[in-house]
Amino acid sequence: MISERMQSAINRQINAELWSAYLYLSMAMDAEAKSLPGIANWFLAQWKEEQDHARIFQNYMNARGAKVLLLPVDGVPQEWDSPLEMFRDTLSHEQEVTQMIDRLVRIALEEKDFATLSRLQWFVDEQVEEEDTAETLLTDFERAGRDFTALKDLDNRLAARTYHPAAPLG
Repeated sequence: MISERMQSAINRQINAELWSAYLYLSMAMDAEAKSLPGIANWFLAQWKEEQDHARIFQNYMNARGAKVLLLPVDGVPQEWDSPLEMFRDTLSHEQEVTQMIDRLVRIALEEKDFATLSRLQWFVDEQVEEEDTAETLLTDFERAGRDFTALKDLDNRLAARTYHPAAPLG
């Protein structure tokens, strides 16, 4: 059985994952509006991935007999000045998500909730990957600066990203 405290914390995390999805969808729409189809593609894959993360938590709660409570999702920014700004925000956001996952881990440790701790380990590993990817892309966009050819090459590279459902869902 999951404690009320853990249920509440996971429900807040589900909300945060859905907010993340909404943020990345907004970034994708802004990139599309700016004729950056590769960047839009990358953020659309992120949008789907964040929905997967919410679903993983939802499935876990259901499997443990806990109540999933869907909370209102706050609004997100609608426009960015540049892809560089998008990826700065992406890295900052992923760092915040890492802190949220770490808080869940601390609660699981305090409560000796080893089943939840086991599920959370996947998210801990996922966040290492998310931050690394965001940081790499941010560095790439910083190096590209305002060089049109370099930016077009990055956009083309990001167009090649394909979405793969998160492992716990497969």
